Amino acid sequence: MSTEPEPAEDTVEVEAGTPSDPEEGGGPQAGAAEGGDAEAGKDAAQLSEAEAELAAQRLERERIEKRKAEKKRVASGTKLSGTAADLLAAVRAVESGEKPAATVFQEPEPTPPRRTAAEPRPQPVPAGAATAAAGPAPETVEAVRLVLSEGGAPDGLAPQVASLLGEGAGERLRADPWQLLRAGGVRPEQADGFARALLGAECRPDDERRGRAVTVWLLEQAALAGHTALEMSALTAALAQRSVPDPDAAVQGTLAEGDALAFQDALDPTAPELEEDEDEERPVRVLVGLERYALAEESLADGLARVINSVPKEDGSGAEWERAAASAGGSAAELIRAVAGHGLVLHTGGGASLAEPAELLDAARGLGLRAWAAAHSPIGRERFAGLVGRADVPDAPEPTVATVAGLLSGAEGPGRDADGTLDLDLLVVLDAPQLDVEAAALLAESLPDGARLVLAGDPAVLWSAGPGRVFADLLAARVCPQVASRRPDPGPLGELVSGVGIGELHQVEAPGKEVVIVPVRDAGEAVHRTVQLVADSVPRAIGVPAEDTQVITPGHGGAAGTRVLNAALKERLNPGPGRFGGFDPGDRIAYSPAPGRTLPGRVVKADADGLHLSCAGEAVVVPKERVEQSVRHGWALTAHQAVGGRWPAVVVVLPGDAAQALSRPWVYTAFGRAERHLSVVHGVEQALPRAVTEIPAKPRTTRLPTLLAPQVPAATG
Repeated sequence: MSTEPEPAEDTVEVEAGTPSDPEEGGGPQAGAAEGGDAEAGKDAAQLSEAEAELAAQRLERERIEKRKAEKKRVASGTKLSGTAADLLAAVRAVESGEKPAATVFQEPEPTPPRRTAAEPRPQPVPAGAATAAAGPAPETVEAVRLVLSEGGAPDGLAPQVASLLGEGAGERLRADPWQLLRAGGVRPEQADGFARALLGAECRPDDERRGRAVTVWLLEQAALAGHTALEMSALTAALAQRSVPDPDAAVQGTLAEGDALAFQDALDPTAPELEEDEDEERPVRVLVGLERYALAEESLADGLARVINSVPKEDGSGAEWERAAASAGGSAAELIRAVAGHGLVLHTGGGASLAEPAELLDAARGLGLRAWAAAHSPIGRERFAGLVGRADVPDAPEPTVATVAGLLSGAEGPGRDADGTLDLDLLVVLDAPQLDVEAAALLAESLPDGARLVLAGDPAVLWSAGPGRVFADLLAARVCPQVASRRPDPGPLGELVSGVGIGELHQVEAPGKEVVIVPVRDAGEAVHRTVQLVADSVPRAIGVPAEDTQVITPGHGGAAGTRVLNAALKERLNPGPGRFGGFDPGDRIAYSPAPGRTLPGRVVKADADGLHLSCAGEAVVVPKERVEQSVRHGWALTAHQAVGGRWPAVVVVLPGDAAQALSRPWVYTAFGRAERHLSVVHGVEQALPRAVTEIPAKPRTTRLPTLLAPQVPAATG
């Protein structure tokens, strides 16, 4: 059995996760469906952090759609020919409003425009917005359940399908059985079987409903793998592999129905436009993407262009900024000087480099700026908060540090002003590689005019769980100042991780047992040695207790995945009957309030209200209906779950069946979570050095550099 891979690093063919896995289950739509049942009978005026975040994202997406109504897309190239030219002409006609989509694609009835006029920036999410998370009506769920049963599908999918399809979901599902593919975890062959049961002899591979549904499903799988769009050739090839007889017609039908959008992008967005009378054809690519991510990426480009092109507020004179920079020195001084004169600045570096954004935040606050930082996780927030604040100022204010999710939802941070923008002058976003296009768009659009934005992070770690590669795209686009930290991570661990970052796996001197390699023959021995290390060897030899040691492994499944390791570690460290959904008080857990987010914590107790957790010192109550979908045991995590956190000791488990899941970013991320000690349970032989030297991050197809190019007049080094 092979180790179960993490979805964000797979190809377009990656399978949808099962709803029982918090990282992999169902996506945001599924989470909304589950939320309705879980909150039944509760006080709707009280928003949890997860509900507030989802509500804020819904409102922002609606605003983005409306704001794009009268915006004409900028064509990045010209002179396409053949099918691509026809497609581009159709897309331009629809986007410009000259023709409705149905007319372009020769459908019998025209369709109205999907988007309307622009609106102002989002207002804070009111407490009453909890009602937006309400589930579908019971009669709708029951109607869907009857159709599912008739087609031989699990009736447990009914709440999710009803939430996805909305009012009249039962009739819609019966009329188009392939709509079942919209539910998380459902594959095309399963939807085909469901359709055969309902349609009988009328079920055919060339059914246009099937072509559209499979097209959308492939685009959703691409988003799980990190792409915001797919090249037309890749999409049609994937459709052919899924037995769609006419892939081009399937794509055009999907575009006509408004389920996806098509774009033409220049392969070199910085090249000058060609004159109309020139014969030379400009290299372009035709892309297709889901509207949700396409609009988010366009909104992100617009927001970043506004930040880059705007003049920062004159908070503090040039002399005051220079004095602050001179006081900091080194690359921290470079960062402060760059921020003084620019709206957007990128800062790169490893764990030790966090001291530089901390110095920037202190300097900015000393100049009177309303300065905040936002980290990816509560662990990262607490760690950075410990670096902020000057000991020589007795009455220094509390560190202004939040999480990105808390900042966007309004649960943390400065709040929003009357215009709906964040009430701040400077925002430093830590762990920037973890920003997907939707979160990044929300942040960029939430900044007031004249505010400064600093994106800081380590470009060598794993990219975001959601689609996009925002930080990497901005680094490659060179549209703003970039400051690279010159502070190396110290000691043998710093030397090891730095080498991995450049593709070299060094043997480092570790006189204090900072790095220990534990060879194993098979997965069973890997599990045994891992438990031994966490419970006995590391506490005894290194002095780090078991509760401060984190296990990291490539996947959830397999003979030494998180499920098996967590079961073994629970049996040794906190045995119990698992009276509440497999959990007992004292269990270490990983709580996922929303897809792509993981909060480590502990179980406090369980009662009629649900499972009570303590996550980074904050009390969280997970209703019993949500426990299975959103809570795992957390002694062992995947590298994606561990991003943004660091622990005194880390045990990285590499069983033999994990070899195919390894890459340089994965190894760099896993090894880099350790502060004092790293044990590597090593069973992959030469696959580890090969992954470090030969397997970089898998490419992602995105549009951000192309979208930024015409909006930012000159690149900055």
